[in-house]
Amino acid sequence: MEQFERYGYPALALLVLLEGIGIPTPAVTAVVAASALAAHGHLSLPAVAVVTLLAATAGDNLGYLLGRRAGRPALLRFGRRVRLTEERLARAERFIATRGKNIIVLARFVDGLRQTNGLIAGATALPWRQYAPRDAAGGVLWTALWVTVGAVAGNNIEQLRRYQLWILAAAALIALALAARHLFKRHRGHK
Repeated sequence: MEQFERYGYPALALLVLLEGIGIPTPAVTAVVAASALAAHGHLSLPAVAVVTLLAATAGDNLGYLLGRRAGRPALLRFGRRVRLTEERLARAERFIATRGKNIIVLARFVDGLRQTNGLIAGATALPWRQYAPRDAAGGVLWTALWVTVGAVAGNNIEQLRRYQLWILAAAALIALALAARHLFKRHRGHK
């Protein structure tokens, strides 16, 4: 936290921007941490929100441009490093084609899609004028969510410490339930 406080806005911008071009970073954690610091007066909360939003949309649009210029073959060649296989890319393309372009707004909230959203939209030749407003809307909602979570957590750190064992237990139960659900679906799919 001390290092983050030291580098502040540039670190936040870099982590969020890199995630938008497909490089996995702890962007959500950075936004929450910066917002918590802002709640304690170490950073400005409006500045954290603005930096987050600008970096998120800039990163996604750079990702879009990379996807548009490099295309599908480059995504498949380099995507393996971040587990973007041909099957996953094809599934994402079908998802955009069948569920509509508005999924771009929601993709910001899905880990994996958040990092590859722009790349995939660009590689599938989705027109930028259709992509950009949806990406901006998703960026606004995503920024608002995580800045709010960080600010609330920062303002209530003592209460969170008091209940940390219960919070960790609840998180562990949710993670176990999600893992069991995934394994069940996977097992059912193999039959």
